[in-house]
Amino acid sequence: MADGPDAPSRDPSRWVDEHGDALFRFAVLRVRDADLAADLVQDTLLSALKGIGGFRGGSSVRTWLTGILKHKIIDYYRRNRSEVLHSDLAPEGDELAHAESLRSSWKESPSSLVENREFWSVLTGCLDGLPEAHRRAFSMREFDGLSGEEIRKVLDVTPTNLWVMLHRARTKLRRCLESNWFEEK
Repeated sequence: MADGPDAPSRDPSRWVDEHGDALFRFAVLRVRDADLAADLVQDTLLSALKGIGGFRGGSSVRTWLTGILKHKIIDYYRRNRSEVLHSDLAPEGDELAHAESLRSSWKESPSSLVENREFWSVLTGCLDGLPEAHRRAFSMREFDGLSGEEIRKVLDVTPTNLWVMLHRARTKLRRCLESNWFEEK
């Protein structure tokens, strides 16, 4: 490991202090279980420690650790695949009519919402209201940037099922945010 501006962060003895909280927040947002998130972060740090020789510094240490954590989460989903329940795919009223009624303009810019802790708290609550398969699909797509093909492999669903899950997740999230965030503002 070379000395340089990122050298202190490359010291594994400092990783927990410097990156532990961010990694934990990243994991808990995706798996919704604090104990599981802590285990995944611990596995991530152990894997990083074992593989530090392969880290060439092309990114920050936090980005490298987050990438490892992402793979740990995906591996967890693969190992603990559950079938998509028929109830997860069942229609909930006239979603098309509801979508038309939601075409109101939001007053806040997306960039200001990203930095608003209260918004993240509401969004997290809305995510908790989704069926597990929908929340996983949405999180992998929107937070982790995985492709549809990658998500389908992890969740073991058809392209149509994935499309339905993402559509329903977005519709429910929008409805929840409309009533719990934007109407209050």
